Amino acid sequence: MLKIENLTKQYGSKKAVDDLSLHIRPGEIYGFIGHNGAGKTTTLKCIVGILSFEAGEIHIDGNSIKTEPLKCKRELAYIPDNPDIYEFMSGIKYLNFVADIFEIPENERQEKIRKYGDMFELTKDLAQPVSSYSHGMKQKLAIISAWMHSPKLIIMDEPFVGLDPKASHLLKEMMHEHCKKGNAIFFSTHVLEVAEKLCDKVAIIKQGRLIKSGTMEDVKGDDSLEDVFLELEAE
Repeated sequence: MLKIENLTKQYGSKKAVDDLSLHIRPGEIYGFIGHNGAGKTTTLKCIVGILSFEAGEIHIDGNSIKTEPLKCKRELAYIPDNPDIYEFMSGIKYLNFVADIFEIPENERQEKIRKYGDMFELTKDLAQPVSSYSHGMKQKLAIISAWMHSPKLIIMDEPFVGLDPKASHLLKEMMHEHCKKGNAIFFSTHVLEVAEKLCDKVAIIKQGRLIKSGTMEDVKGDDSLEDVFLELEAE
C-alpha cells in the first residue's frame, strides 16, 4: 500500500530524513515514533506530496508520488498535526468542499456527514464557521473529512492531540474498521501506550534515520514500547 525506499530529505546541509525505507501493507496500522525533530512530520509531508525530496522513491498503491501525484492523492487522506482548515467556511461547507474535490455522490456524502457528525457529536455545530471551533472540534472535522472518500491509505500526524477520551476511542475504532477492509494507516504519535495497544507494526526514527522497525512484538519483546524507545533514544 505504501512503499518508502531510501527516502532522503535535506534542508541545506542537514538531512531531516536520511535514507529511510519502510513498507506498509494493506490491513496494517503502522505507528511512527520519535522525539521532536526526529523527522516524522517531514516524512509524512513527503509521502503526501507536500514536500519534495532529494533522493529515494515513495509509492502509494503502486503509483509514484513524484510522477503520478494526482493518482496517489486520490487514494490517500492526510490529517496534519495542526488542523489548518479554511476558517471562513462553515463545517458543512468544508465537508462538501472536500466531497466535491473527490467527486463523492450527493447521497453518499450526506450519509457520511450524518454518520460521522453524529458519532463525534459535531452535527449541531456544522452550520457554524470553523473560526468558532475549538482545537478539538477542528480535529474532529479533519478526521471526518479524511474518511469522506474512503481512501486506501490514511496518513495522520499526532491524530489524538486535542481529542477528548470519547473521540479518541471512536477514532481508534474507525482505524480498526478501516484496516479490516484491506486499507492501511500510517501515523505518528508521542502517546506510546496508544501505539503499543493499537498498532500492528511500529517504526522508530532518530535524527532522520530508522533505528528499529517491525511487528510490535518484535520491536518491544517482553518490555514496554516506552522502555524500548527510551533505551534506543539513550544510545
